[in-house]
Amino acid sequence: MPIKKVLLANPRGFCAGVVRAVEIIEHVLRLYPPPVYVYHEIVHNRHVVEGFAKRGVVFVQEIEDVPDGAVCVFSAHGVPPITRELAESRKLQVIDATCPLVTKVHLEAIRFTREGYSLFLIGHPGHEEVVGTMGEAPMRLVSSIEEVEGLAAPDPEKVVYLTQTTLSVDDTAEIVKALRRKFPKLQAPVTDDVCYATQNRQNAVREITKECDLILVVGSGNSSNSQRLREVSANTGIPAYLINNETEINPEWLEGVEIVGVTAGASAPEEYVMRVVDYLKSAGATEVEECAAEEERMHFALPPQLVQLGKSEVSA
Repeated sequence: MPIKKVLLANPRGFCAGVVRAVEIIEHVLRLYPPPVYVYHEIVHNRHVVEGFAKRGVVFVQEIEDVPDGAVCVFSAHGVPPITRELAESRKLQVIDATCPLVTKVHLEAIRFTREGYSLFLIGHPGHEEVVGTMGEAPMRLVSSIEEVEGLAAPDPEKVVYLTQTTLSVDDTAEIVKALRRKFPKLQAPVTDDVCYATQNRQNAVREITKECDLILVVGSGNSSNSQRLREVSANTGIPAYLINNETEINPEWLEGVEIVGVTAGASAPEEYVMRVVDYLKSAGATEVEECAAEEERMHFALPPQLVQLGKSEVSA
């Protein structure tokens, strides 16, 4: 039975933080001759990273790999204070592309610590965002419900949780429930740390699973929010696969499938979504439907330092 229909989730793809990070690199490439350096991948998407690498951007895993005095952009995931100190000691020209929503979590960590709270960070071990947040203050990482039982705090009435911004809303809620059972006085951030875009994309996937036989998530394997989209679908009982582009689609996945849902992680370019749609059309789909969207109006300004550099360039 051939595919009949493609359902496109809305919203999908680039969030405001990714748009800002990409714009920052574009501005840096206009203002400085290559090579320019980026500490870690600017966003977790293979196509975005490879595209910038072809234009003279060098992505490094260690700040020591950046030559003294060079231009260095911090990725959207944020960095710990020690990285900033190392960059300063190397006299690097730092431009910070940290997503403002990640910066919010960093500031919360500092504030709650000053107020005497014990901090629990819900997140994935080793993720760049988690490493950056944990560098700001003493805290305990919690990545599963099972880990909650072994937690302790000097004052169980002064505990607070923070979260990685790109987590599954459902999984985070379950861990928070477990924490609250363990620590009834558990405090929450004033506003949810899970990013609005992450939540919106997960809600959109959950909605289209009601009509789909299969979900394809366009995004890279190291993208946390893309992985969570796949999990959201799988948790509803609808098979889901994470792909970088249409070349990774296994034709066997489509056997017996009539309606395919397509979405994209917050760092995946729309171009690759359309390439997947074209593939599905070639496989028999005769209808493509854009699902109703929750409008996203969030916009993050560029760093003032970069804006000022641009003005100086124009006036020179």
